[in-house]
Amino acid sequence: MTSFVLWGTYCENALQKRTPFREEHLRRLSLLKDKGILITLGPTKNSSHVFGIFECESLDLLREILEEDIYWKEGIWTNLKIYPWVQAF
Repeated sequence: MTSFVLWGTYCENALQKRTPFREEHLRRLSLLKDKGILITLGPTKNSSHVFGIFECESLDLLREILEEDIYWKEGIWTNLKIYPWVQAF
């Protein structure tokens, strides 16, 4: 397993636009957390960016997982940058 860090952006008015999709999004995140794929995920305080840490077999698989999320499909997340990550401490 490789660790990855995610840095992405939200659409304008994300707090309002996400409302119909929020429960589905959170249920899916809970499943990813239970599987050990998701370590942590959340928005910046102003909800302009999303940050996350994941454990996954490959970058391609993680990208597929993220692009299956309702927030990506509905345009709530507008850009996702994923980088392999090494925890120093």
